[in-house]
Amino acid sequence: MRFQILHRSLGRLRLRACVRSMTTGQADLLEAWLLAEASVERVVILENIRSVTVCYRGDPAPVTARLAAFSEETALAALPPLHHSSRAMNREYKEKLVGMVVSHFCKRWFLPAPVRATLCACESVPRILTAVKTLWSRRLTVDVLDGAAIGVSQLTGDFATASSVMFLLRLGETLEEWTHKRSVEDLARSMALQVDSVWRLEADGRQALVPLNSVSPGDLVLVHTGHVLPLDGILEQGDVMLNQASLTGESVPVAKRPGAAVYAGSVVEDGNCALRVTGTAGENRYDRIVRMIEDSERLKSGVELQAANLADRLVPWCLGGSLLTWLLTRNVARAVSVLMVDFSCALKLSMPLSVLSAMREAGTRKITVKGGKFLERVSEADTVIFDKTGTLTKACPTVAKVVPFHGQQEAEMLRVAACLEEHFPHSVANAVVRAARERGLDHEEMHSEVEYVVAHGIATRIDGKRTVIGSRHFVFEDEAVTILPKDQAAFDTLEQGLSWLYLAVDGVLSAAIGILDPLRPEAAEALTALHGAGIGKTVMLTGDNRSTAAAIAQTLGVDEFRAEVLPEDKADYIKREQAAYRTVIMIGDGINDTPALSLADVGVAVGSGATIAREVADVVIAAEDLRELAWLKGLSDALMKRIRQNYHFVMGFNGSLIALGALGILPPALSALLHNSSTLLLSLHSLTNLMEEQENRRKNP
Repeated sequence: MRFQILHRSLGRLRLRACVRSMTTGQADLLEAWLLAEASVERVVILENIRSVTVCYRGDPAPVTARLAAFSEETALAALPPLHHSSRAMNREYKEKLVGMVVSHFCKRWFLPAPVRATLCACESVPRILTAVKTLWSRRLTVDVLDGAAIGVSQLTGDFATASSVMFLLRLGETLEEWTHKRSVEDLARSMALQVDSVWRLEADGRQALVPLNSVSPGDLVLVHTGHVLPLDGILEQGDVMLNQASLTGESVPVAKRPGAAVYAGSVVEDGNCALRVTGTAGENRYDRIVRMIEDSERLKSGVELQAANLADRLVPWCLGGSLLTWLLTRNVARAVSVLMVDFSCALKLSMPLSVLSAMREAGTRKITVKGGKFLERVSEADTVIFDKTGTLTKACPTVAKVVPFHGQQEAEMLRVAACLEEHFPHSVANAVVRAARERGLDHEEMHSEVEYVVAHGIATRIDGKRTVIGSRHFVFEDEAVTILPKDQAAFDTLEQGLSWLYLAVDGVLSAAIGILDPLRPEAAEALTALHGAGIGKTVMLTGDNRSTAAAIAQTLGVDEFRAEVLPEDKADYIKREQAAYRTVIMIGDGINDTPALSLADVGVAVGSGATIAREVADVVIAAEDLRELAWLKGLSDALMKRIRQNYHFVMGFNGSLIALGALGILPPALSALLHNSSTLLLSLHSLTNLMEEQENRRKNP
């Protein structure tokens, strides 16, 4: 495919595709092809007019080269399968809206009055039947108001008003459905499972780390403790405990045995397993996320539920107001004008759209929020608790020193450590694996089944000898590892500025691995920003010794810290804070943080952390910048403010329409038009970015 450059400016190219027409599939493929280029930030393609706009960083040469290399065949071969584009859906709804408007006005302008009246009567039957069924079930909803307004208009011979009302209702419902689906799909894509590679068991029994998109149904995939199931399948080997919170909302692990069906997105909390793949990458998981967003009460914030309940409670008052108006004035038009207005549409639509829009806006900053209620709780939060390692410290610690004991070789001990750690991706484990790779140490599987002890370490058997690696508490207290007398002096002089992992073979200390874990450069600034955003208390919880923890706490300026804590200690601390009526945000990155993340009012995981931490957490920050938490607090506060403003506008504006209709100032058709227009405008406003609005207000007070 060739392209003509129409306009070029710094960081932006606008082009036209030199083809007779462009399908939605071609547009999706081109967009994915361009976004695969690292310097491309955003791509906007209007397939109807073959327009392509590319925003990029730096030199345009890689972008133009990427465009020149594009062809459908090349892109299909190089890119993973594309799923769930909203482009086709957008075109479908645009065509539906245009057809609806053209049909309405053609009937109004070109059909004789008797034919219009007959069509109006036929079109009104479904709405009137719905109203009757609702009344028969002893419920009063907005369907009753709509059916009553349409029925009364026809009984009085005002078919034009009845037709206009039905047209506006159809138009509004279609726009509402479209905006809601777009919001849900945008959010679902941001929450979709992000797994790049998996361990596949090859035919020769060898384990190979392969890209996810190369896995086919029928392949056998290995999943270890703390990992997420990347695909749907049947459990073939191993008994495991699965956390299915991301799919079912239940945080209690479920036991699964060979032969059981398991689904992508579940997390292995205990055990290792082999999975026979039955589903393709991403698709089933995506569909379930969409259903979860549409159906699950986990997404509903308290203010959303209050607005929905209030809207339903106001329906009888609207009916009563219409009846009272007719009794006082004996004017049907005035009574129908009151019926044209209800509070339900605006309240029930604008509130969820505001929340979905805020979640989408967070997604643009690589922050995944898994439900509206968590945004509300972030807004209410007054205490933030941080884990230290991998959270307040950099996401990429490094191995600074390997000290062998018991006559072992340094390289061999690092190789053994990497072999154990590669199955449990945590920032410290990644550092060990990376150090072995950088030194060219081959660490193929040489151990039996691996046992992961949460927050402590890893145990296995190598050549029949129990081999363990982990914290001081795990190695020396739980495992009762001994230090040979000849090694005691070297052990006592281990550098204090490093965090140490201890490796023991057959009950004897064999090596100590020193991890250098510098603080994140933005950590102190992030804590200051949180205090400025209204957080009254910041706390650091760490398993490090007290002297190290005190120095870090002083450097960062946290209000309080606890040292040498275990996972259950973190959970107990959160319980005490909640008992003191504090709303707690917990930020962590490791498997050992998952109990605290689950217990906190809002659990936040950093994107470089363990998979299970990201799955259990309510919010995931993938941007690797703790300042994003203060930004999220600002977003949540702005969302709550918008919801309150929407509520006041709906009550005031619709109340005014009811009053004007009852006084005879507004005819029914105009009342319906103003009501539906205000609902749509409010909904469109609810979809605008909150933080951009806040920034504009600061610049232009």
